[in-house]
Amino acid sequence: MLSVQSVSVQWPRQGEAFALQSVSLRLAPGRWTAIVGPNGAGKSTLLKVIAGLQACTGQVLWQDRALADWPLRERARFVSWLGQAEGGGDDLRAIDVVALGRMPHQGWLAAPTAHDQAVVQQAMQQTHCWAWRDRPLSHLSGGERQRVLLARALAVQAPVLLMDEPLSHLDPPHQADWLAMVQQQRNAGTTVVSVLHELNMALMADELVVMAQGRVLHQGSPHDAATRQALQAVFDHRVSLHQVVGQWVALPLIV
Repeated sequence: MLSVQSVSVQWPRQGEAFALQSVSLRLAPGRWTAIVGPNGAGKSTLLKVIAGLQACTGQVLWQDRALADWPLRERARFVSWLGQAEGGGDDLRAIDVVALGRMPHQGWLAAPTAHDQAVVQQAMQQTHCWAWRDRPLSHLSGGERQRVLLARALAVQAPVLLMDEPLSHLDPPHQADWLAMVQQQRNAGTTVVSVLHELNMALMADELVVMAQGRVLHQGSPHDAATRQALQAVFDHRVSLHQVVGQWVALPLIV
């Protein structure tokens, strides 16, 4: 479904500083992959490369087709994006922000159809933000705003959903709602890729991509011993992994 081949990203005006160094990765369709690693590992940069939002050397393929060969409208229908700390649109009502997710499916200056409106309502109800649909984005708290932006991403109804730090500002109950949404999307055949700092959430994914210093160190299931060893190593063994009722959890270690 998605792959990068020998991809590198070098920061401008920083000499030999690389955000990504010869990264190759292949992500299977209909699965949830969590990208994890310490600060500065290149996680967000990799996700932007996959989305086609970051220039790079190497090659990015969607469905074994070079990303450069995809027309822009087709790209917008294939991949839905939720970025980190996204700004803009503060004067728009929440429902109008979510409606922007339907634009790839509409003609130029075409009015939303009844189907578009139904999809927007469904997305907002799924993220529990329908109640304040008429409030401007600037009048929402950080968590409320994040749920609106997540609804916008869901409204695209793309086969691929990319999310960078989607749990930002969300309290535990709404983090649980996010997890249920991801599992529902995955079960419906959507390919989900998320950058997460919340290791306990990441350990519920089908696969982990473990990164450090601009490289992918390991890719595998959380239930594989090699994956857990890579996760502990990349955090300098400052986390301890334990299995609780069949689920792996991470606990911080104080040294």
